[in-house]
Parts: sequence; C-alpha cells; structure tokens
Amino acid sequence: METQLVNRLVCIIGITIGAIVSANAQKVYPVKYSSNADVKVFVVKYESQADLLVYSVKYESQAKGNEGKWFKVKYQSQADKKIYFTDYESQADLKIYYVKYSSKAGWRKTSKKHLME
Repeated sequence: METQLVNRLVCIIGITIGAIVSANAQKVYPVKYSSNADVKVFVVKYESQADLLVYSVKYESQAKGNEGKWFKVKYQSQADKKIYFTDYESQADLKIYYVKYSSKAGWRKTSKKHLME
C-alpha cells in the first residue's frame, strides 16, 4: 500500500515539474555563433513565409508554452533555447515573422513545433 502511495506521489511530482518546465519553454537567448545554438532562425519578410509567428513579450511570465511568445533573457543560462539568427533562409531550421499583436502569435507549420520544445 505504501509503495503505491509513493509511486503516485512520484508521478504527481514528475507531471508537475514537466508542466513547469514546458510552461517556460519560450525564454530565448540569441547567441553569436551558430555552433552554440539550439535552433537556427531566419526572419522572413512576409507572414506567409513563416513557420512560426513570434510576438516579443515584455515580461517573462507572459512567455507561456510553445505558442510563439518569446522573452529574450539577459543571460544564456536563463534561456530554454539558444537561437542564432542566420543571414540566409537556407541556413535556418526555423523561419519566423515578428507580429505586432500577441493574439497573432503561433505556429503556421506544426511540423517544426518540436524545435522549440
């Protein structure tokens, strides 16, 4: 009986930690070199060309989930993803377009969603 209780508690703690980690998955840090990046990003000129529509939030607490709401952190150690902005589209893993409104942020190509998880 005690083993079942311990297993349930471990499961609940694991789920809670997983939810907390995934809720802050959009803290990004731009790196200087592509070799240091988790994801290489190219900013496209038109919304229709993007895999992800990104809205830059002012506060860390607004960067929830994997919805395209990014918060740029000051230090690399605070980031969940290190990103490198490429000069050419062909070098990028992910194409983004910055939107003016948070309600427009989100994935256009869900096949690339795993890159920011």
